[in-house]
Amino acid sequence: MIKKWDIVKSEDILSNKIFSVRTDTCVSPINASEYDFYIVEAPDWINVVAITENDEVVLIEQYRHGSESVTVEIPGGMVDPGEEPMETAKRELLEETGYAGENWVKIGEVYPNPAMQNNKCHMFLVTNCKKVGDTNFDTTEYIETYTKLLSDIPALVTEGKITHSLVVAAFYYHSLYENK
Repeated sequence: MIKKWDIVKSEDILSNKIFSVRTDTCVSPINASEYDFYIVEAPDWINVVAITENDEVVLIEQYRHGSESVTVEIPGGMVDPGEEPMETAKRELLEETGYAGENWVKIGEVYPNPAMQNNKCHMFLVTNCKKVGDTNFDTTEYIETYTKLLSDIPALVTEGKITHSLVVAAFYYHSLYENK
């Protein structure tokens, strides 16, 4: 039976407005030896599969410095302190795209990288989306918004146009939701 490792010491290493890093010294339940693990503490995230009345998905493109590339994604962002993930999803959709919709439902959640991160990504579906206003980007965001038919999404993934793992996971959860 797999057992939890006991934490014997925890030390904060780095902290900024987006995440913090700590070292946990843990005791192995297998051999009683101590090992250090580095944990990225981050707020929960959200992603939104937003579908228009014409069965189109609202997509965004933005530059991602980690991969040094422009990525095709769905609207998403960090859950602010005191905010519920659903509130964040509605806010981020409007801020990043100017779209709003009806019939919100949570379709899934994942740990982005449970080996070293402690946060979750909550995934939402919203339908009947319409452009209702202007965008309101954060200071480091420059986003282009467009739509593609929902039926085009699998090809965008298999062709390597959509490569963000959390976006792929959101579309997988959407598929499960639609086929239940």
